[in-house]
Amino acid sequence: MVGRHRVVDHIITQLAASGIEYFFGVDGANIEDLFDAAFLSDDITAILAKHEFSAATMADGYSRAVSRVGVVAATSGGGSLNLVAGLGESLASRVPVLALVGQAPTGLDGRGSFQDTSGRSGSLDAVALFSAVSVYCRRVTAPEDIVPALAEALAAADSGGPAVLLLPKDVQQAMIDMVNPVAAVQDSLLADPGPIAEVLRRALGPVTIIAGEQVARDDARRELEELRSVLRAWVATVPDAKDVSGSPGLGQSSWLGVTGVMGHPRVVDAISRSAVCLVVGTRLSVTARAGLDSALAGVQAVSLGAQRPYVPTTHVNSTNLRASLTALTRSLTGAGRPHGIRVLDPLPHTELQPPVHEGPGIRYRDTVTLLDELVPDGADIVVDAGNTGASTVHGLPVRRAGRFVVALGMGGMGYSFGAAIGMCFARAKTAGPQYRTVVVAGDGSFFMHGMELHTAVQYRLPITFVLFNNNAHAMCVTREQLFYGDRYSYNRFTPARLGAGLAAMFPGLHATDVTELPQLAGALSEALSRHGPSVVSVECSADEIPTFAPFLDSVTQQTQKESSQHVAARA
Repeated sequence: MVGRHRVVDHIITQLAASGIEYFFGVDGANIEDLFDAAFLSDDITAILAKHEFSAATMADGYSRAVSRVGVVAATSGGGSLNLVAGLGESLASRVPVLALVGQAPTGLDGRGSFQDTSGRSGSLDAVALFSAVSVYCRRVTAPEDIVPALAEALAAADSGGPAVLLLPKDVQQAMIDMVNPVAAVQDSLLADPGPIAEVLRRALGPVTIIAGEQVARDDARRELEELRSVLRAWVATVPDAKDVSGSPGLGQSSWLGVTGVMGHPRVVDAISRSAVCLVVGTRLSVTARAGLDSALAGVQAVSLGAQRPYVPTTHVNSTNLRASLTALTRSLTGAGRPHGIRVLDPLPHTELQPPVHEGPGIRYRDTVTLLDELVPDGADIVVDAGNTGASTVHGLPVRRAGRFVVALGMGGMGYSFGAAIGMCFARAKTAGPQYRTVVVAGDGSFFMHGMELHTAVQYRLPITFVLFNNNAHAMCVTREQLFYGDRYSYNRFTPARLGAGLAAMFPGLHATDVTELPQLAGALSEALSRHGPSVVSVECSADEIPTFAPFLDSVTQQTQKESSQHVAARA
């Protein structure tokens, strides 16, 4: 006799068969049956978040940490709507996430039920809404449809991006025949890399590689390094893929640095001196390619990845970079070895140079330098948006064997708090006792979603939160100063002592404020040595300009204008 179980039991069983060990969410009436099924399962654990945006970023961070689908669950109504910003980040960054969204029972569709999102009788249309922030969206209205729908959703998410299943409560509770769980298999697009190989065989000069986020998503770091070795190439990475080059330092390794608005100047020099630029696993958005357009226009550019870059290239599609990079490397060895490639002459490490700031607080670069000295190998680093993010992406090297994550798909502030929690759970069964995740975020990001710190406290997670507290949305303050004449500011906050406040709010949490540079090394060392969560709030200045190229270009233009006016006045 065929056994039967609930739809939610099928979902949990299938997720576990796919290697998923956790899902993240906020419970509620129309999703509580899924949490109930997780409680009854030994193979998957439900993690309770405090806000659905953060639950979505937990799933995103989990996925980025282990190259596996992350899962988020939310109830109907406002709970489901809170997912949109987080899923938008996963869509823009092509991160595999599955969202399981509760709905009111189907019998109440279009009848004025509480939180009706069926799209009937003038109600909000959840399918239309979530289709805009996903690669797959389906409302399951018949219990037996969950079997193909879940398989399709997992495969779609695994291709890169969020998939959404809308699950009415009565459907979740319905009984269906049990089926043997099957791990989702994603069909890979493996086009012939021959056109790229031909260009590289004809190359007369150095090759520079620009590597992107798909290298991490496909877990193809080793394959990228093997190709780099064959080509004797230097590697630059886009800002949200700093850790894919395999080179943690800022010295004379094979890593050139970061491209784009937070990038290192020698990347432009290297590409300008190259015969071929190979773009791997990135579309090169404006954030990633700022300053590179002229250099790229002067070299032959080829690309390999799931999507064609925004700049002209000879492109080969691939949704499996591990296989495609291996095939390309094999075609360039032995009889196919390119003979005209040479090694690019060494280039000294260079950094963007913001103007010297003499105001109160601790300088961004000083904090980043100490973090580089103190954060251990193997640590994962999650960086939030803003001046804090620009300074950290530019100046803080990757930890050996650790991930370095920054969400630049949408650039949503507050992403780092949930993502770090998701990464901790992803590492839970493989990381050693000294493992730590480090969050670097500003006070503006903290005020948006920093209370997810409560989840880190609840689960005693090994996360150190380093908060750059400049009492402002500092990037907006800088824009007011540079682009709007510094006549006003909407973006300065009433000062707050975040460390003292959090220590009082969460008894037992190690949280401290640092106002002077000599105190900082000791405070960071103490926080990083804790077994559970810890917080260091670093007092900074909202008037310090970060290592962000558009701001520095504006400063240069203003200085040149003022100099020209001064010369004219003297004449």
